[in-house]
Amino acid sequence: MEIFLSAVLGELTTRSINFFISKCPQPPALDVEDRLQRVLVRAQVIIEEAMARQITNQAMLQQLDMLRDTMYRGCYLLDTFRFQSRKEDAKDQTVRHPSLLSKVNYVKDFCFPSGEGTQILEEMLDVLDSLRSIILDANEMVMFLTSYTRMYREPYSMHLLLENCMFGRQMEAQHVTNFLLHTRPGAADEGLEVLPIVGPVRVGKSTLVVHVCNDRRVHDYFSEIVFLSDHDFRDEKLTTFREGCVMKCQNCDSNKDGRVLAVVELAGDFSEGDWKRLYSASKRYLPSGSKIIITSRSDNIKKLGTSRAITLKFLSREEYWYYIKTLAFGSVDPKTYPRLAHLAMDIARAMKRSFIGANITACALRENFNTRFWSKVQALFRGIIQKNVSRFGEHPYNRLVQNRPAPLGRMATPSEDLVICTQYQCSSQEEVPKIKMQDVMYGSVKYRGKFDALGWKSPIPPYYSYVFTCEIQELKCTGAKRKRSTIDGVTYC
Repeated sequence: MEIFLSAVLGELTTRSINFFISKCPQPPALDVEDRLQRVLVRAQVIIEEAMARQITNQAMLQQLDMLRDTMYRGCYLLDTFRFQSRKEDAKDQTVRHPSLLSKVNYVKDFCFPSGEGTQILEEMLDVLDSLRSIILDANEMVMFLTSYTRMYREPYSMHLLLENCMFGRQMEAQHVTNFLLHTRPGAADEGLEVLPIVGPVRVGKSTLVVHVCNDRRVHDYFSEIVFLSDHDFRDEKLTTFREGCVMKCQNCDSNKDGRVLAVVELAGDFSEGDWKRLYSASKRYLPSGSKIIITSRSDNIKKLGTSRAITLKFLSREEYWYYIKTLAFGSVDPKTYPRLAHLAMDIARAMKRSFIGANITACALRENFNTRFWSKVQALFRGIIQKNVSRFGEHPYNRLVQNRPAPLGRMATPSEDLVICTQYQCSSQEEVPKIKMQDVMYGSVKYRGKFDALGWKSPIPPYYSYVFTCEIQELKCTGAKRKRSTIDGVTYC
């Protein structure tokens, strides 16, 4: 009986507390904004300090990954709250510094009584609580950070760091590094250790592997790093591979025990028979301690691994916004230019998390830092999406990923249609086109027929250049009876 009464009283107490909490007024919107901003700064300090260090502890990396994801979500919600709900005159085409009047309007615009603003406010409160909890739990981690080696010491701006680092892949990179430098107990009896890395096209599988291979610790641990592709599975290639392995064993560095790292990149369909032949040859001829990394778009390779596979995904919506905002604004505080930030969020949504597109567009925005130009870019993307949905029923990015022709547009000459026919990547040794995609889309470059344009040159290993085969077509009406439609001021027949 006493247990029953205790349970009833406990339930009544809980319900009473919840009732009074629900009746309490929510904190003012601007108060939540200010508190979230302060906590985000604390999270950013921890993350930036961690990014500068070579962290090997997996638990710390997982904790940092949680903190980073929550920080990106908080930044996205905060910027949505600040910029997307602003009711600013669309005719304002000049960049202005905030005045007293704009500050009054700013406060007025964010007093959300209900609807979407209330939902965003609730999500901000949820993120605020999550960040506080994670930061509180990370006290010990912050203390241990100083024990890890710092990778660089020079001062930097965050946009320069993001342009020259592997954004959002620190945990995956350290996981690969730990796999390469440490041997599981009993692994020597099982044969060569294999780590599968899976992910869609252009998600960064090759970049991740090359980044890790360039790590001095990995470079010193292996006497040779061999890169193989689908074509190397053929018999004549395997013969050459076996002969090369024998030569490496004969001339190996005694300090490294002749260890070899084989990186196998599968671009086509996965053949289990071909893999068995390659693995058998590797197991027989490669010295003990050698390892294999295999990358593919297919999930089927996961079953080949002796270690848990790494699955790479595209950046989340929140991560993508953080990335493109940092690149587009550079060292400028986006809060100083809320109108530009509003436009940037709309442009970021239109690009459907295209990493190459983010670098092309962010560079153009940063070089033309004014509202008129950014508004034109926004209108251009809206027209591109509407055009592709109208013609093909899908977003242009879906066609580009599958290497299908996609009509885009030119900002300087709306009467012309820019069509991306194909895209491919070049190594750092190959010559790339001098004409840039940025100048074709946003500039006044004059070109006719098919030509190649440089989309983006990665500043980090393996220094791939991404090239687009383009064609500029003039929009003409060929028949008087054909239906006309207007998109962003351009007439299509």
